[in-house]
Amino acid sequence: MGRFDGKTAVVTGASRGIGLAIAKRLVDDGARVLITARGQETLDAAVAELGGPSKAIGIAGKADNADHRAEVFARVASEFGRLDFLVNNAGINPAYGKAVDVSDEAIRKIFEVNVLGSLAWSRDAVAAGLTTAIVNISSISGITASPGIALYGVSKAALINLTIQLAFELAPGIRVNAVAPAVIKTDFAKALYEGREETAAAAYPLKRLGMPSDVAGPVTFLLSDDAAWITGQTLVIDGGGSLSPVL
Repeated sequence: MGRFDGKTAVVTGASRGIGLAIAKRLVDDGARVLITARGQETLDAAVAELGGPSKAIGIAGKADNADHRAEVFARVASEFGRLDFLVNNAGINPAYGKAVDVSDEAIRKIFEVNVLGSLAWSRDAVAAGLTTAIVNISSISGITASPGIALYGVSKAALINLTIQLAFELAPGIRVNAVAPAVIKTDFAKALYEGREETAAAAYPLKRLGMPSDVAGPVTFLLSDDAAWITGQTLVIDGGGSLSPVL
């Protein structure tokens, strides 16, 4: 018996990396999942990795597209007949550099996907009958200064506050929490460590970069009954990086 037997989840941005690791942990614990991403081919490979159609469904589309969301929740209703969990993992960072140097167009796109998209997925999930919990994937960049990814960090700070607002509004029926990972070894984060992983890892007291599974465990905890009295919180997952004393 798994702790999520009979439960169903939607995980956005889950064809690889953190999203796929979360979906895998959910499936391993008994849940069925619907995963989304932009490319159907990578989604099909992820579904096969998760155990095939009896365990997972993959639907391709853009995270900030209303028709895509409608298709996802219609499929959840027809295939699963229930919706217990939503994980808002889809996120983008199309611009690197100082906040003052990022174009207005790039800023709008970052916020459309990372903030407005997460709100829209949450709103539509509730309308589709979501019963239990939402977890938003934020970032340590939303809590600290983030050289090179400044506007991504601003969007993730907004997502942390959105988590608080939704937790208040959706209580007591639905819990809403977030996680804030530091650098995780994924394709998405390669620019932050590729070619200098040893140096990057040295900044963390645990002396390694995070792995997708390091995020999947805490996320599934927050979805589970073990977190039944936790809402509106952001759990930092950073290998101790935020422990550095001020000199």
